[in-house]
Amino acid sequence: MLFNSLNFALFLPIVFFFYWFVANKSLKFQNILLLSTSYFFYACWDWRFMFLLIFSTLLDYFTGIKMFESKSQKMKKFWFWLSVCINLGFLAVFKYYNFFASSFAEALGNVGLQVNPSTLNIILPVGISFYTFHGLSYVIDIYKGKIQPERNFIDYGVFVSFFPLLVAGPIERATHLLPQIQRKRQFNYTNAIDGLRQILWGLFKKIVIADNCADIANRVFDNPVGQPGSMLVLGAVFFAFQIYGDFSGYSDIALGTARLFGIELLKNFSFPYFSRDIAEFWRRWHISLSTWFRDYLYIPLGGSKGGLWKKVRNTFIIFIVSGFWHGANWTFIIWGALNALFIMPSILFNTNRDNLNIVAEGKYLPGLRDFLKIALTFSLTVLAWIFFRAKSVSDAIQYIKGILSPSLFVKPDFSESMIVISFLVLGFLTVEWIGRAGQFSLSNITKLPVPLRWSFYFSLILLMFIYQGEAQTFIYFQF
Repeated sequence: MLFNSLNFALFLPIVFFFYWFVANKSLKFQNILLLSTSYFFYACWDWRFMFLLIFSTLLDYFTGIKMFESKSQKMKKFWFWLSVCINLGFLAVFKYYNFFASSFAEALGNVGLQVNPSTLNIILPVGISFYTFHGLSYVIDIYKGKIQPERNFIDYGVFVSFFPLLVAGPIERATHLLPQIQRKRQFNYTNAIDGLRQILWGLFKKIVIADNCADIANRVFDNPVGQPGSMLVLGAVFFAFQIYGDFSGYSDIALGTARLFGIELLKNFSFPYFSRDIAEFWRRWHISLSTWFRDYLYIPLGGSKGGLWKKVRNTFIIFIVSGFWHGANWTFIIWGALNALFIMPSILFNTNRDNLNIVAEGKYLPGLRDFLKIALTFSLTVLAWIFFRAKSVSDAIQYIKGILSPSLFVKPDFSESMIVISFLVLGFLTVEWIGRAGQFSLSNITKLPVPLRWSFYFSLILLMFIYQGEAQTFIYFQF
């Protein structure tokens, strides 16, 4: 069930009604409703994989309790590694088996040994990377003594499978979400209205920005041969806005939907394309994943302690692993390695914490220095996105070669639709820039007079009807 579908438009108000008007007297009934509707939401995609989700939930629920009750460190480690190995094993089979088998066969072929690898013809379960990481963070926190296991299976099940975050995040922590699930929730009109605003803005990002940019990006990336370098640049830029509008749009809808049920999810995006260096970009892009790798991989590896070499090594490890998390393809690994390379100046010169404030805070426009930094950071990000989008490493290299050809200075062939979409993107960026100090772009819109505010809402809805791009599946569903 997609957030931008008619099915979800019917599903959400029905669940909302039963949640606040039927089950509102009992926290237990509210959580049972959330768990059952979350499983229904997931089953609408493919009911067979619902059993994998339930098994993963049961695994971490029971191993968490067993770890806590273990009387010896040996048994505690046993239950911990049992959970970790099975969770990662699922990922290895469903997501990475074919990649490793094909890569191994290719490596043997390079030394003259020909083998025919056995690959699996299986569908990647939607959201498996996200709910697996929910469970992993939970068992790791119990193992380290940061939290105690949740004894109520319903509450724990909601933590893992709460439908707004189930298939594409944000990746939640038990320390943040479980306490909200366990306490009585009261309907808050202000938060609910704010949630609706965030849903509206997320839908606009997805339907108007992401899907329309996808149409142009797909045309360029699918047929790059013969395209001038200037057109290849535009294709990469449109993909940058496609993936941002798509994924941050999903996150906005997820956070806004959760607010309707009295739950605050972790913020996942914070205006990343206004970043002044790559370090700031990664503090603002897919925040829940970046902080997950920081807390559960980077810091355990030693973090920034132990000298410059270890800091550089650990940085490359988390970025390459992050790339591999996104998909079983060398393109994602190179994408991660490129971002590690781009962030190196900040690491080497210890400037990675320089840009913690809001860019041009309190100003209408950035200064020339900030503008140039934003432009450079965006350019490096777009370059890396080429590998993320390309089907293979060789395709990405050929694409970049095309950009670097003399045809880079040829006037691109602007179609009428490209001009319209470009203006829509500029308008979108303007709203994002104005709202960059808030939790999301429209969080401070209440300062506007009511007539102007409602005119803006209706304008967004009208634009969604007029400029519906060809419907595209959310990009991060494949991860």
